[in-house]
Amino acid sequence: MTSNRARSRVVARRSGPVCLQSRLLLIAGPNRAPPCQADHVTAARQPDREITLRRVHQVLDRLIGDGTVVAHRDGTTHCLFPVAVGAAEGAAIRSWVIRENAARTIEIGLGYGISALFTCEGLLANGGPESRHIVIDPNQDTRFANCGLQFLEEAGVSSLVEHHAEESQITLPRFLSEGHRFDLAVVDGNHRFDAVFLDLAYLGRLLHPGGIVFLDDYHLPAIARAASFFLTNLGWALEEVSTAEDRHHWAVFRTSTTPDTRPFDHFVDF
Repeated sequence: MTSNRARSRVVARRSGPVCLQSRLLLIAGPNRAPPCQADHVTAARQPDREITLRRVHQVLDRLIGDGTVVAHRDGTTHCLFPVAVGAAEGAAIRSWVIRENAARTIEIGLGYGISALFTCEGLLANGGPESRHIVIDPNQDTRFANCGLQFLEEAGVSSLVEHHAEESQITLPRFLSEGHRFDLAVVDGNHRFDAVFLDLAYLGRLLHPGGIVFLDDYHLPAIARAASFFLTNLGWALEEVSTAEDRHHWAVFRTSTTPDTRPFDHFVDF
């Protein structure tokens, strides 16, 4: 989250050249290309960043490979899938974070933390000193026995993450009134139409113009229907859709870059 003054710095960073290939190589392993011009991490911080990236990668490999975890909070055993996103969807989230050179991201629905780990991996690859990932999940302490927070701690990225244990329809309006802005949002919370519609409506105002919304479970009628309003009425653009073979269908939207000048009675059926 950021003030108006910080926002100008974020916008300037996002508008610079983005060397996507070099950042993906940084994540992939030791055979890396030299940092591109858009990589803002200083040489002094590079070793620490690489160590953290390796920890994130190791935790993700373990979680995705095992598929079952034990919560430290109460000793309960949890099957991660199909609730959690898989490796392919997580990689897509990470890729969009890097592609957009995002520094401030927000996620609705932390769950088991897989998508948050991929998001943090992208933020670390971007290297912005002001990077922050906000997660909203009122069920983290109950349904998920704090597993998502546990894995973020194990991966060494807790300092990047700020958790809000409230429903999104309470938290998002507060963020808006406080003037916070974000570059990218991941939406995987309440899947009912009214909840998704509210999430998208508030995120449309919280994201910078042309910001990215990564929407999970796009195959569900309520989610696709809610998203269609923003495509037909608010000028959002559909950037990418997953294949039918993916476990969780997902879609990527870009919010409008032009001011909203609709007349007061404007409506396009969706």
